Amino acid sequence: MTTFKDRSDVFAELGTKLSIAEIFEALVDGEVPIRFSAYDGSSTGPVDSKFALDIKTPRGINYIATAPGDLGMARAYISGDMSAEGVHPGDPYDFLKAMSDLKFHRPSALALVTIARSLGWDALKPIAPPPQETLPRWRRIALEGLRHSKARDAEAIHHHYDVSNTFYEYVLGPSMTYTCACYEDEDQTLEQAQENKYRLVFDKLNLKPGDRLLDIGCGWGGMVRYAAERGVKVIGATLSKEQAEWGRAKVEEQGLQDLADIRHSDYRDVPESGFDAVSSIGLTEHIGVANYPGYFTYIQSKLRDGGLFLNHCITRPDNTRTTKAGDFIDRYVFPDGELIGSGRIISDIQNVGLEVIHEENLRPHYALTLAEWCKNLVANWDACVEEVGEGTAKVWGLYMAGCRLGFQLNVVQLHQVLGMKLPSDKEWTVPLRPWWKA
Repeated sequence: MTTFKDRSDVFAELGTKLSIAEIFEALVDGEVPIRFSAYDGSSTGPVDSKFALDIKTPRGINYIATAPGDLGMARAYISGDMSAEGVHPGDPYDFLKAMSDLKFHRPSALALVTIARSLGWDALKPIAPPPQETLPRWRRIALEGLRHSKARDAEAIHHHYDVSNTFYEYVLGPSMTYTCACYEDEDQTLEQAQENKYRLVFDKLNLKPGDRLLDIGCGWGGMVRYAAERGVKVIGATLSKEQAEWGRAKVEEQGLQDLADIRHSDYRDVPESGFDAVSSIGLTEHIGVANYPGYFTYIQSKLRDGGLFLNHCITRPDNTRTTKAGDFIDRYVFPDGELIGSGRIISDIQNVGLEVIHEENLRPHYALTLAEWCKNLVANWDACVEEVGEGTAKVWGLYMAGCRLGFQLNVVQLHQVLGMKLPSDKEWTVPLRPWWKA
């Protein structure tokens, strides 16, 4: 079906009514890469395609029409009004990869009239989104306060992390580590790679028994327990009540109470200082780019002279594009999340007077990590659906598979930056060359 693409203005003038498949074709640049079908019986794309996109209900069209882009598609998919055939909902990676070359264009004004008339005006009236969706940013101000206030940060963390500890156990595995693992090779298991990540952070921070570590945004306490097991006294802070409770129980189970202290607290409310090291693993994404100077100044204030810190976070591949996450990520996964390139992070670290010693990009490691999390979600799908509901489970499958593709395509990266609070004489307090095993 190419007639409408070629003569859209003419059809608009003549009042032609289009099928949903014809509308889909009219909006796509080039060939449709997968099979597409809709509830009106129309279809397009290769008949022998391994994958198929099926819009099942008028509500699915409403979601897509009233929120063009990834948000509308996500609403239709999560609600069950649109399905992705040929993949498991816990890992739709192959489907997303097949769709990655799909490009849409904006049709002419007359073509839009025809599309609107074909769909019916009711399809253009906004309706309530699926219950998994949080409020848009402008509405969060009235209910939760200004972006990155303590109250609003707490609500954002609650939305993402207080889903269910049981659900996270199914997805993350025994390590309960929700950050990028570090693989020595592709044959390592997820648990081995997560252990290796903690070892890498511990070694980079040059920690030894008797040292004091502050772990900001400690999650379920993986880094806290790893360091405490090696004789380091650690304070971990998390805004998630469920994470703190799970982590404390694990600390007691391992008999680490004398060394490990996991607090349900905003990191800004930790009064202690003079730490030998500070680790921030997966928190900077939640801070807000405009708040980086204050964030790194805070880290500096917590370190003793000569102390080390490590910042581990997702970044953009450059420092020029928007910091705001896409609509799907912002409304379903990380409310208020922001990303920028590693150059901006390093600049802000330097601008507060901290010295950057080392930096590395672990981008392919996160793609491997996400693939394993999706495998876990698929393997435990029925239990996950019973725990959190099918809609939420689908959000996680879509989000993790999409992020895996993003890391593979260099849409996002993962950087570790190691820095030091220089003593007054400006001398390094560490060896001249890297002292850790990569």
